[in-house]
Amino acid sequence: MSNTLTLIQSNASNPKVWVVIGVTVAGIVILAETRKRRIKALREEDFGAFVDRFELLPFPSPPPPAAKQSLSGLTFSISDAFDVKDYITGFGSPQWKKTHEAAEKTAVVVTTLLRNGATCVAKTIMEEMGFGITGENKHYGTPINPLMPSNVPGGSSSGSAVSVAAELVDFALAIDTTGGVRIPASFCGILGFRPSQGTVSSVGVLPNSQSLETVGWFARDPSVLCHIGHALLNLSAVSQRRQRSFIFADDLFELSDIPKQKSVHVVRKAIENLSGYQTPKHISVGQYVASNVPSLAEFCEISGKSQNSAETLRALSSVMLSLQRHEFKTNHEEWSQTCKSFLGTRFSNDVAAALKTRNESVKSLYRVKTEMRATIRSLLKEDGILVIPTVADPPPKLNSKNKNSLNEFLERNYALSSIASMSGCCQVIIPLGKHGDRPISVSFLTYYGGDKFLLDTILEVYASLQDQADIASTLAPVTDSNGIEASEVMKEKGNAAYKGKQWNKAVSFYTEAIKLNGANATYFCNRAAAFLELGRFQQAEEDCTEAVLIDKKNVKAYLRRGTARESLRRNKEAAADFRHALVLEPQNKTAKLAEKRLRKIMS
Repeated sequence: MSNTLTLIQSNASNPKVWVVIGVTVAGIVILAETRKRRIKALREEDFGAFVDRFELLPFPSPPPPAAKQSLSGLTFSISDAFDVKDYITGFGSPQWKKTHEAAEKTAVVVTTLLRNGATCVAKTIMEEMGFGITGENKHYGTPINPLMPSNVPGGSSSGSAVSVAAELVDFALAIDTTGGVRIPASFCGILGFRPSQGTVSSVGVLPNSQSLETVGWFARDPSVLCHIGHALLNLSAVSQRRQRSFIFADDLFELSDIPKQKSVHVVRKAIENLSGYQTPKHISVGQYVASNVPSLAEFCEISGKSQNSAETLRALSSVMLSLQRHEFKTNHEEWSQTCKSFLGTRFSNDVAAALKTRNESVKSLYRVKTEMRATIRSLLKEDGILVIPTVADPPPKLNSKNKNSLNEFLERNYALSSIASMSGCCQVIIPLGKHGDRPISVSFLTYYGGDKFLLDTILEVYASLQDQADIASTLAPVTDSNGIEASEVMKEKGNAAYKGKQWNKAVSFYTEAIKLNGANATYFCNRAAAFLELGRFQQAEEDCTEAVLIDKKNVKAYLRRGTARESLRRNKEAAADFRHALVLEPQNKTAKLAEKRLRKIMS
């Protein structure tokens, strides 16, 4: 027994002892709370974006008559994958930091920016080892999304994006492998640029997957975005007038729940009055890829699915992730085997999947990549720009425990990011205001090596895009002129869109109906039907649950919730829903067949 405890017991009846104990405990509590508040204040001050602060001053300006440095007076931050002399590159992992030495040289891209007049002020938090697209980090904390503090900022380069969105720096460097620049740019409402793969030096940058990743950057101002591109890509400052042809990826916009009025329509209106822009075209990217990337058929056959647009993109993203794991294993297998137990749960799973990767189909993976580059070049030629949604979904809530919902989010967004990652083409992310409380963005992609063409395009159309986005945000809601309740008008429009197989459009109309009248079970049930068609099973289940709460006798709600739960492989719950539907409608054939099928599976 300790001396302290003995002393307390021997003086237990002395009230002064308890006063001293109380004061001591209170002091400890106050100190702990003070420290907690100080840490919180520091996090709020820098939005939790930084992992190291320092100052790398720019190179001296050249004497006249040399031109002024293009980035003079600007500050920037860098992701924790970039080397800085005398600092340990942490790769988003404290364990990596503990087991590596300080860098002997600064990354080439950082030096290039210093030479062009910019000042580097910090390293930023990233997801561990460059995996993931939510931006969460178990060890350092997740940077705070300035636009949606309760939601993730996007990753893997979350801290870099947040530092720009929160106006802590003028621009930031980051790594994009499977969406590491594109997704946080969209979620934080800022500009992002993923250059053609391999065109920016990666010397002094820790690799995750060399054939997929590239150094990218964030900015709030399009001219700054372009100045960075000119410095890092060594581009000519002379802009040439060229024809431009926009191609809208109709099937990809069907993946997004943002109304086309605020995305596709904004882009169309923005280029209407600009010279040199041809009439926009439309395409199904999934079908085009299926027809022109024959090597991908092997991976569609493996999954046992037909080669429609959605399955083609799912197969493409699967190849992308397989390639990432293979290359990560090649780069870091020995370290990962010894240190994987120190990683956060989700990322240890990513690493474990990478370490299990086998090499049998590696040649096929690279063949798909080669064919994808040729396919995008064939589609866009010398003047084409593909317009796609950057993301399919709003930013998930922080620390989400719903694995089904998260897996759907990952699957749908990897499908979008796989196009640039697998073709190596360049992509720019452009914010277009908000829809409700979430940011909107679209992406422009062009052929491999067309970086200057794309950057020049942004300078030309950015102001017009923002004007049209502002107009779209102020458009009056649809009104009823025949005395019919406005929510019913929206429901009927949703029904018409559903019959026309315009699933996302149907979701938008049903959502407007729900906003006008959230006490109608039919609106939720109808939106659930559209979500089922889109493969958004978690959202379909949530809508059906809402419908059941409003109307416990809504047979369609039980049937659709059962279908959603069966798709999520929650067979027991699905069977219960179909049985409930049979109680309400004993002769319902759909419910009978489904209940029988599930009973057989579970037995």
